[in-house]
Amino acid sequence: MKQIDECRAVLADPDGYVKRLKEESGRKVVGTFCSYAPEEIILAAGAHPYRLFGSGGKIQRADAHLQSYCCSLVRGALEDALTGRLAFLDGVVFPHTCDSIQRLSDVWRLNIPFGFHLDLVLPVKLAGAGARRYLIDILDRFRRELGEALGVTITDAALGKAIGLTNRIRRAWALIDELRDERPGILPGSAQDALARAALVLDRRRAAALFAEVAAALEMRDADRGETGKGLAAGAVRKRIILAGGVCNQPDVHDFIEEAGGVVIGDDLCTGSRAFSGLIDEQAEPLDAIADGLLTRVPCPAKHRGLTDRADHLLDLVRRRSAQGVILFLLKFCDPHAFDVPTLREALDKEGIPSLVLEVEDRLPAEGQLRTRLETFVEMI
Repeated sequence: MKQIDECRAVLADPDGYVKRLKEESGRKVVGTFCSYAPEEIILAAGAHPYRLFGSGGKIQRADAHLQSYCCSLVRGALEDALTGRLAFLDGVVFPHTCDSIQRLSDVWRLNIPFGFHLDLVLPVKLAGAGARRYLIDILDRFRRELGEALGVTITDAALGKAIGLTNRIRRAWALIDELRDERPGILPGSAQDALARAALVLDRRRAAALFAEVAAALEMRDADRGETGKGLAAGAVRKRIILAGGVCNQPDVHDFIEEAGGVVIGDDLCTGSRAFSGLIDEQAEPLDAIADGLLTRVPCPAKHRGLTDRADHLLDLVRRRSAQGVILFLLKFCDPHAFDVPTLREALDKEGIPSLVLEVEDRLPAEGQLRTRLETFVEMI
């Protein structure tokens, strides 16, 4: 599919893509580290939000500023900044998520000479009227500070248009995700992974159009074949798998799962469905609507609405998708997700749902070892 090829080309050189976009469009580029950074406000400022993942290259300079037990995402992004690979950024937004991102914010402000620097201290507890009032105030402050940094006035009308654009992306993703559940195997897992991660890099108008094109193509593909199934070999029975966790930059994992006899039919990844969860009310006051979207979307382990909210969401996803197993991706040294894993596994165990924890960094462990673990897990389901 040409759209998937486009996504993979973008992911092969995301910095190069964003540099070309900046040159061609004249838009400024704002780096972000988390899906809690309100893209709608950045888009309304006429800028391009660019999710930073770290290049995955050798880390040398960053280790002079950060402990080795900071995650590879944080260390890799700082390495790219210190070496000048991110000098095309006009600024960076640091949402209040984990301790490592907060320390990265301090180090970045003191050592990176290019671009503006904005902290976004969002509430950790998402429940209650106080959290909502506080979040609206923080978003209003962010709108003013971002506008000053970019030399623009961010209007409610511009926010409304940006909300409409990001909602188009969310609706199209939801349709693709439903097709993944209803017709397992209709799109290879690595292709869906490429769609999700590329959408965090692509011009958002192109991302919305690309998602819509893929959804339409998948619907036609099923109609043309005249089948309910699945892009799988005739008679094949695949084990239905859910992926959950944080950042996942390893598309090969999907191939290994499929080769082992599994199929991914849903996910709760911060570089997957979680990044596109929760429509924003297009009829409400823009800042209020953005705040409500952040408060009610699927939370990550760095936020909470209740003690069991994360586990309840995962169990609900497993039930709705009739999943037979869950693979939990844990980015090494990611404390929020590390604290999350025992709670999730306990909840899954109580329901008799098999789970596997894979601790990963930017680079996967030895291929043979990983294949063996995934094959064993799929076989035991």
